[in-house]
Amino acid sequence: MEWSDLKIFLAIARFGTLGAAARSLRLTQPTMGRRLRSLEASVGQTLFQRTTEGFVLTEEGAAVLAGAERIEEETLAMERILAGGSRQLGGFLRLSSSDWFGAHVLSPVLAEFSQLHPKVVVELLTDSRLLSLPRREADLVFRIQPFTEAEIISRKLIHIKYGLYIRRGAPHPRAFDGVGARLVTMDQAFGDMPDAGWLQRLLPRAEIAMRSNSRDVQATLCANGAGLAVLPRPLGDSLAAIELVDLGEAPPGRDTWVGYHRDMKRLARLRALLDLVIERLTH
Repeated sequence: MEWSDLKIFLAIARFGTLGAAARSLRLTQPTMGRRLRSLEASVGQTLFQRTTEGFVLTEEGAAVLAGAERIEEETLAMERILAGGSRQLGGFLRLSSSDWFGAHVLSPVLAEFSQLHPKVVVELLTDSRLLSLPRREADLVFRIQPFTEAEIISRKLIHIKYGLYIRRGAPHPRAFDGVGARLVTMDQAFGDMPDAGWLQRLLPRAEIAMRSNSRDVQATLCANGAGLAVLPRPLGDSLAAIELVDLGEAPPGRDTWVGYHRDMKRLARLRALLDLVIERLTH
């Protein structure tokens, strides 16, 4: 197996489609398809499932990915040495987080990381789905649920406080009442979230006006007068159009966890990004 074949494999694994992978390597899509078929034939394994949404790694492909990324890291290090000893990092990282956390917490750190390491391409996926680290759907995942998989290295990153918000200047409801109040809350698929139960207990007579699984959407609806919303403080406090409501008891906060596959622990670009995230968010 040649390095040029591994570069094609890595591009398809990262971009998910032949077209996007071909553009990243400045090759044609037919060439990419032909090279992938040749690679799979040479290793005697199907490395990707072909789906309507793109290419998804098989178990064999995920195993190849871990080794290919180590080879990539060593190759890039050798290229830096041959180019004159530059220690500049390069490569690709795919991150996953919720929409609001990516926009309001991670983005400033990622912008700083990009200034420090301009040759590292970071892709941030903000998705309500829990992307799989074992299946290598992402390299680094931020989420509110602890990781339980044995092959995942994880840590609690930060505790996020939440608050109840209303459009600035609007009348505040009374605790343990809520008559006349309208709520913007999570959709029914997320009805077991702690803040949903908190709202029912603190404002039992309030009416639900709107639902959304996006905290950013909830914040925009709240700012435009649709109703009260429980929001993460980093999001709610950043918006001048809304203000905190004090009911004598704050909504429950949430812990955010970060995790990555143990095969990635020696990947220099991942370590550099994780170190910066921890430094900026936990100090």
